[in-house]
Amino acid sequence: MKFIVSSSKLLKQLQTISGVINSSNTLPILDNILFEIADNNLTVSASDLETTMSTTLEVEADESGSVAIPAKLLLDTLKTFPEQPLSFLLDADKNLVEISSDQGKYALAFQNGNEFPKAPGIEAGSTALIHSDIIGSGIHKTIFATGNDDLRPVMSGVFCQFSDSGLTLVSTDAHKLVRFTRHDVTSDQNAEFILPKKPLNILKGILASADEEVKIEYNETNAKFSFGSIVLTCRLIDGKYPNYNAVIPQENPNKLTIDRLSFLNSVKRVSIFSNKTTHQIRLKIAGNEMHISAEDLDFSNKADERLSCQYEGTDIEIGFNSRFLMEMISNLETEQIHLEMSAPNRAGILLPEGNTENAENILMLVMPVMLNN
Repeated sequence: MKFIVSSSKLLKQLQTISGVINSSNTLPILDNILFEIADNNLTVSASDLETTMSTTLEVEADESGSVAIPAKLLLDTLKTFPEQPLSFLLDADKNLVEISSDQGKYALAFQNGNEFPKAPGIEAGSTALIHSDIIGSGIHKTIFATGNDDLRPVMSGVFCQFSDSGLTLVSTDAHKLVRFTRHDVTSDQNAEFILPKKPLNILKGILASADEEVKIEYNETNAKFSFGSIVLTCRLIDGKYPNYNAVIPQENPNKLTIDRLSFLNSVKRVSIFSNKTTHQIRLKIAGNEMHISAEDLDFSNKADERLSCQYEGTDIEIGFNSRFLMEMISNLETEQIHLEMSAPNRAGILLPEGNTENAENILMLVMPVMLNN
């Protein structure tokens, strides 16, 4: 089996899928990338058993076949080549694949392509078509709030809900929660499932530069994303997602509107002086003024800043973890944001200004921390 391929095109496709490969695999075959040739098309695939990703490119080939080539060795070699055609020749007797370039020849041991795990099919599945901008934005705005607790695996993923009213993505780690809703996305039937973090992080990176429809197919156990030449199949997280609507306070009479960047920069500065364990900052809001302060009693460090804002409600003093607050404000994009509160011991709600202008609705919830007066 022999094929000729552009070095830069091959490198680009391999870099796209290589994020799937784990640094340490229980099965040695998973350290490889599967090359499959059929009708002058080369399909390259990477897998970690949970997630499988493949992409296709055109090559010049003399016959069909499949082979598994060591991923790291191949990637490290390709990165050093300038753009040129590379010739791959398989020697089945010696179990070697020989790569010929303008500079020289390189031989790598390969494994049988038939041993490489196949991506599961989506039997009896449902389908949804979503533009890459929408799904990319949804992943970007929710994935940072997922948890890392192995004891609660359902909270380590993003909850995806298709219904008659649209698409909802939810993530939470019990300290913060994000709900992203689009009312202009529909599916052929109602469904809910939990997508793992790793494939979503890979998708987030690729979708940022894509501009096309993404076809999502899903059933009880797996989900498949197809767009352009890329296909990503992942196993869903098994379990029931917590009732997130129950923790979102509905009555929030204290409403604050503030310039997003001013608020973010102020929290960043003040948090430097906060306790390194709790990261606690204090917001004291009265009239049209907000005081942001932090204190680290162990080192006698403290900071206090004053910001002007628009505020409706009773005077309030509330504490938050500055890291959670910064993450959330950073992931909102409007000039002004709203912070809605009911009491110092109830969650605060962050909303972007003009929340429903482009059919996108975002709600971020952050739990308060107890203030020690």
